[in-house]
Amino acid sequence: MNNIMELELAGVVRYTHYSLMVYGFNRLPIVAWLKANANESLDHAHKAGELVTLLGGHPSLKIGALLETEQHDTGDILRESLQHEQTALAAYYKLLEITSGKSVLLEEYAREMIVQEELHLDEVNKMLRRPGDTAPFAA
Repeated sequence: MNNIMELELAGVVRYTHYSLMVYGFNRLPIVAWLKANANESLDHAHKAGELVTLLGGHPSLKIGALLETEQHDTGDILRESLQHEQTALAAYYKLLEITSGKSVLLEEYAREMIVQEELHLDEVNKMLRRPGDTAPFAA
């Protein structure tokens, strides 16, 4: 759970940074979307931290890995976001595997977060497509 909390806190930092680095005609809606993702990541980190304490643990003060590629084109930012969301999704699937049959609370939490992360992945994937492309984006 602490790993998930750290990943989500990294998302807060990452999306906040990205929101500051967007330039161009479409800046405002993209910045708003990135800020919303930062806020959602903070909510997810808080939820994970609450579960850490529910289980008798101590919430980590660490933040997950942060990648600074110095690439700030909107496409680069979205591709990095896609990678971050895939990492988070994998962590939630791992949690589901570990808790399966052991805790309905943690299983349902993992499932809920998997749904949200898969929707985020789909959203980013659609943003990376060229207008009119219906096939999923492939890096």
